[in-house]
Amino acid sequence: MKRQVQFGLNADGVAGGMDAAQRIVGIAERSGIEYVGIQDHPYNPTFYDTFSVITWLAARTEKVRFFPNVANLPLRPPAMLAKQAAAIDALSGGRFELGLGAGAFAEAISGMGGPSRTTREAREALSEAIDILRATWAGRPFSFEGEHYRLAGTQPGPSPAHEIGIWVGATGPRAAALIGAKADGWSVSAAYVPPAKLPALNEIITGAAKEAGRDPDRIVRLYNLMGLIGGKGNGALEGPVDRWVETITALYTEYEMNMFVFWPTEDRERQSQIFAEEVAPAVRAALARRG
Repeated sequence: MKRQVQFGLNADGVAGGMDAAQRIVGIAERSGIEYVGIQDHPYNPTFYDTFSVITWLAARTEKVRFFPNVANLPLRPPAMLAKQAAAIDALSGGRFELGLGAGAFAEAISGMGGPSRTTREAREALSEAIDILRATWAGRPFSFEGEHYRLAGTQPGPSPAHEIGIWVGATGPRAAALIGAKADGWSVSAAYVPPAKLPALNEIITGAAKEAGRDPDRIVRLYNLMGLIGGKGNGALEGPVDRWVETITALYTEYEMNMFVFWPTEDRERQSQIFAEEVAPAVRAALARRG
């Protein structure tokens, strides 16, 4: 069965901007938006640590779920990342999912002491990390010997409150195949992968999932939407509410995407409120009419 549509808002953990982030999270909490995503750029001197920000925001909410969009793997060893994720999930009552990326901005990563990896090596490390995350959350002692990670004897715990989803940020076909084979979700941005490129990558994800004996309909297919609601723009991700509703409905019905996270390009709080109170409910209604 096809996944039901879900929605999210972006809130940045910027020093000096946490009041605004908390207000955006409040919009999601009150309106029924399911998720809030927080960027993870540890090398950016204006950003707080993403996992600390999520913990702080989760403590101030009751319903909305959180995820890093996406966690920078090279700067976050997977066994420790698993423990952080489990802790946030347990403390929030099961309201955490793990967005995970192989790591962009190689020079900035190296500047913080992270490893320098080729694209292939980064993808291999991501695959190993997913195995380590799952083994850690299973709660039994284990060792791991890979090309990029070696664990001599991990004692996992405490356990997360629910089965945490691993949503991989990726734009290429080989990473898409990894998502289908191992991950629970795909996180991608319209700015990097326009709608015309979605079908081919979704086909790879679906094929890899079937080959691995997994149900492709269970995979989250998250599309980050950068744009502006209102005004006189003619693009699919600008202009009036009705155009946004039409665009998102088509992305769900024709392009297989099933979660939509809004990143307004300006006037962020007001735009987030319009998306939460007008766009998302109208999309749900449009899809309900289609049956």
